[in-house]
Amino acid sequence: MPEPVVRFRGAVRCRCAPGPLGLTLIGGTPERPGETTALAFSAAAPAGFPDALDDAVVERLGANQYRIYSPPREWLIAAAAVHLHREIAAQFYRAIPPRPVPLRKRWLWRIVLALAATRAGLAVLRALRR
Repeated sequence: MPEPVVRFRGAVRCRCAPGPLGLTLIGGTPERPGETTALAFSAAAPAGFPDALDDAVVERLGANQYRIYSPPREWLIAAAAVHLHREIAAQFYRAIPPRPVPLRKRWLWRIVLALAATRAGLAVLRALRR
């Protein structure tokens, strides 16, 4: 019985490259909209694999066997492993907002940047650096 690995929604970019991760699928998923998902196969890409797919579904058929289905075609891949990566930076920064910069530090950098904008100010900064 096939076990779903990932279901992409819409356009999926396909990267075929030499090396240990020969095929990578990159796109969005319906479970996590707005979040880029990449699925990399530890196998070479099949000959003639397209540069893009639509609504691709990846299923695990058995040990080291995977099927990529994108109507009307499908491909079987024998891969030692697959690596699923999700871009979670936006969720992370929503959960843990950045700390506000202290007022003194903001003023310090405003002064330093204002000095760096003029020749005389650069000379002052060089003198302070020594």
